[in-house]
Amino acid sequence: MAETLFCTIVPPHILDKLARHGESRIADKASRTLEHDALQRTRRRITTVRALAAPTGAPSDKPNRTIYDAQGAERLPGRKVRGEGDQATADTTVNRAYDGLGATFELFLKAYGRHSIDDSGLPLDASVHFGEDYGNAFWDGQQMVFGDGDGEIFLDFTVSIDIIGHELTHGVTQYTANLEYWGQSGALNESMSDVFGSLIKQYSLGQTADQADWLIGAGLLAPGVTGEALRSLKAPGTAYDDDVLGKDPQPATMDDYVRTSRDNGGVHINSGIPNHAFYLVATALGGNAWERAGRIWYDTLTGGELSTDATFADFARLSVAAARARFGEGAELEAVDKAWSQVGVPAQ
Repeated sequence: MAETLFCTIVPPHILDKLARHGESRIADKASRTLEHDALQRTRRRITTVRALAAPTGAPSDKPNRTIYDAQGAERLPGRKVRGEGDQATADTTVNRAYDGLGATFELFLKAYGRHSIDDSGLPLDASVHFGEDYGNAFWDGQQMVFGDGDGEIFLDFTVSIDIIGHELTHGVTQYTANLEYWGQSGALNESMSDVFGSLIKQYSLGQTADQADWLIGAGLLAPGVTGEALRSLKAPGTAYDDDVLGKDPQPATMDDYVRTSRDNGGVHINSGIPNHAFYLVATALGGNAWERAGRIWYDTLTGGELSTDATFADFARLSVAAARARFGEGAELEAVDKAWSQVGVPAQ
């Protein structure tokens, strides 16, 4: 059975940069986050459950959310503070997590007919206020976890709805193609989360492809940081350029593909290439990106033909086939084929 790795929103190369070049207090906090994440990657190799027991009835069209407060500790899940249908609390972090889980559930249900992460009504659990100055958010194969950030580089990790959607989409990938978290398949895994994280934000805001900012983590960086987000699907490599963080290393095309053994073979870096391909498809088609571009990507991810070790070229080829199967020989097929060509990935 395949394994699903511990997946974080902030890539290790950013935290490593902070740990090595930040001021002492920033470096200390980044080092603690890195140490935690490294430990969890060792411990949390969660085996994906492929064969689930048949549900006792049709899964609900309503989410089943539970929010816990870790209260600065690192023991999960923490104290339950809000359940499904409960009134909002005085803690805005709890409420943002609750709303973000709901927005993710709604996009997958309303746009693609998917009932929660596993398509069988999986309860959506999240823990907030995890750790002390913890500078990350993660999906551990079972639930969402959010840190409060260090207040100097990163703010509260519930501040961006696309971060919540990004991490939960790792769960969707876990229950479908289960893309291996290394090299190009790992970069595709990260890209699926960026794509659907962005779509969840667009859906919740009622934005068209032209109105969207196409940023992942807008609002997460503290005011003193020179940057607007963690990543940009519109213009990979431009999300930040800061003296402490460094410069966004993402390429937009295969001409600048980064070959590295770090970050699981550059999964958070080279994901810029399929991210940009999706952006090109979505903006070429216009309108609501989740309706056509998102539908093609969802069909490709969940269609059963995408191998766990898929390359960019594999995904490109299957997305062309998905566009043809869903929409025929029209604008959608042309947009997908052209986008992959623009980023330097053969689709045929």
